[in-house]
Amino acid sequence: MTVPPLLRTRLGGWLAALGFVVVWYALLQIVALWAFDVSVRWESVPRDLAANLVLGAILYAAARNLTWYLPAVASLLAALHLGNAAKIAVLGGPAMPDDFMVMGNLFLLLEGWQLLAAAAIVAIPALLLFAMIQWNLPRTWVLLGTLSGAAIYLTVSPLSVARGMDTWFGNVVWNQRGNFESRGLVVHLLQETARHLARGSHPPTQSQVVEALGRLQPPLAAPASLSPASQPARNVHMIVLESFWDPALLTAAELSADPLDPEFRKLWAETGQSRALSPVFGGYTANAEFEALCGFPVVEDSVFFEGGLRRDVPCLPTHLARAGYRTLASHPNIAAFWNRVNAYKRIGFDTYWSKRDFVLDDMNHVFLSDTSLYRQVLEKIEPLLEGASPTFNYVLTFFGHLHYQLNEQRPLVVKANGGGGLTEAYANTMYYKSRELMAFLQILRARDPEAVIVLF
Repeated sequence: MTVPPLLRTRLGGWLAALGFVVVWYALLQIVALWAFDVSVRWESVPRDLAANLVLGAILYAAARNLTWYLPAVASLLAALHLGNAAKIAVLGGPAMPDDFMVMGNLFLLLEGWQLLAAAAIVAIPALLLFAMIQWNLPRTWVLLGTLSGAAIYLTVSPLSVARGMDTWFGNVVWNQRGNFESRGLVVHLLQETARHLARGSHPPTQSQVVEALGRLQPPLAAPASLSPASQPARNVHMIVLESFWDPALLTAAELSADPLDPEFRKLWAETGQSRALSPVFGGYTANAEFEALCGFPVVEDSVFFEGGLRRDVPCLPTHLARAGYRTLASHPNIAAFWNRVNAYKRIGFDTYWSKRDFVLDDMNHVFLSDTSLYRQVLEKIEPLLEGASPTFNYVLTFFGHLHYQLNEQRPLVVKANGGGGLTEAYANTMYYKSRELMAFLQILRARDPEAVIVLF
């Protein structure tokens, strides 16, 4: 059977186009692994490659010819895969829909060659794709119409798409890098875009906004004695203690000693044994942060930092910044975890120090000890404490996280005669956390005696 020349030409073009995607995809994975130590899991490579082939096929179906197609698809895939790998290497998390929303802000922060490079990464693929498309062919418009229909369905019913993809490809709320590694980049971006749209699909109606505004009381005027002109502003230190709780309440554990430092007990007694109910249990730390810093409840089973916080909002750091405070946040986890890079900025923090900004010199498994964190934070803020502007110093500890591992410098002191190993490990973790906290408080009070210090 003789293959017609026209069919042979089309078939050859498709084989060349998709063959190039396979080769280019493999090369990009090698570069990402070599330059950034980033890769998808081996078992996920076929799925990721298939998704890239589908993307390549869609683009080739609308392309003028291979001459236009090859540089366009090469630049697009390079920008996606290497940009994602670079973000993971720098911030610890993969590309997310939120990153594309704030891309304009990135250009405002850059200058010189960095601005030109960032603009080129975005502009070159976009211009090549636009030039590649053969706009005068009916199949191009049929294809664009089909894609538009799919986009409309995604916009109208994002929750069903997100749930379906979660069933097929899985989703671990706290592990976005693991999600990317198991899904592949194209599937990951599509899946998280659906989730992002689903979280914003039910904005309040005008009547609900009017009702909410009606419930608000007019703010009380500040007494003259508390005005900035009559009294200097005090530094504010807010310390959020990871998984901090009173193990003595576990009476069936038959603990051999009270895990909490007696000095902490004394301080706590001075507050009338004050307590706060956390909005989360066993994860979602960022929701506790959001409620404490912003005063709004999280009413959905999601991490508000990751999809609900889309604009600058007047939270505590914002209010303090408007009153002349420097606003600093410290947390020795990877910067992108729970989208804190974007979320902290939107709630008013000027500076965010993450894992890459600390020396990891005293580790309990993968968690920086509180002692080291407190010391390094104080070293960073000490030059600011006597400055002309007051400081809001927000610290979220990391040590104390499940599974409560301790290093050799922190031997077990408390025994849990009636509890399991995890209970005993937790009790000893609280033993050290409470003592390291009180030691730091002593130093902080001596260094900044007029400061307001909040712990929870």
